[in-house]
Amino acid sequence: MSRSDRSPLLLAGLLAAAGTTHFTAPRRFDHIVPRSLPGSPRAWTYASGAAELALAAGVALPQTRRVAALATAAFFVGVFPANVKMAVDWRRRRPAPQQAAAWGRLPLQLPLVLWARGVAKSAERAA
Repeated sequence: MSRSDRSPLLLAGLLAAAGTTHFTAPRRFDHIVPRSLPGSPRAWTYASGAAELALAAGVALPQTRRVAALATAAFFVGVFPANVKMAVDWRRRRPAPQQAAAWGRLPLQLPLVLWARGVAKSAERAA
């Protein structure tokens, strides 16, 4: 299997793993939901987990890959405020590796967005 064939499946796997975690360990995500959002943090945790699972399925299927990959890029941009909130909230957290992980997530959003866009472009060329 070529790298271009594996890339969408790896992205789908990442989304599926993250989405599943929103349901198996929701408390980890509840506290990073921005307070400005209406409703309960748990509802947003479940909604974002369901979105990640739906995106995973869409990216995994060649018929829906392009649209789902573009939606994934938009999703990664959309959840960036939650990652910023987490980094700010964890700025004094100990042990230090947890603090570093929270801040380290921020610059990782850009490669994730670019990865999803690349999957979309590859799907468009393949169509």
